[in-house]
Amino acid sequence: MPVLTEKISNTGTVKEAQGQFSTFLKESLNQVNNAQKASDLATEKLARGEKIDLHNVMIVSQKASIAMQTTIEIRNKAVEAYQEMMRMQM
Repeated sequence: MPVLTEKISNTGTVKEAQGQFSTFLKESLNQVNNAQKASDLATEKLARGEKIDLHNVMIVSQKASIAMQTTIEIRNKAVEAYQEMMRMQM
């Protein structure tokens, strides 16, 4: 996943911060999607009997799996944080 290197300054607007976060999130999800597609392609090649090493298929598959699991865990933590904020009394 890409690392967000641009820091939001104190003078930045909320809209700018939302835009940066949105861009970061989209790029990250696109990378996970690309990893899944690469895994599917390698698996299909292996199933069709094309010349591809089994260990390469397994490596690509595991990378895609780890990326997906990480994405799911991040989503779960974000949902938990949102639910916790909604339970706070003001």
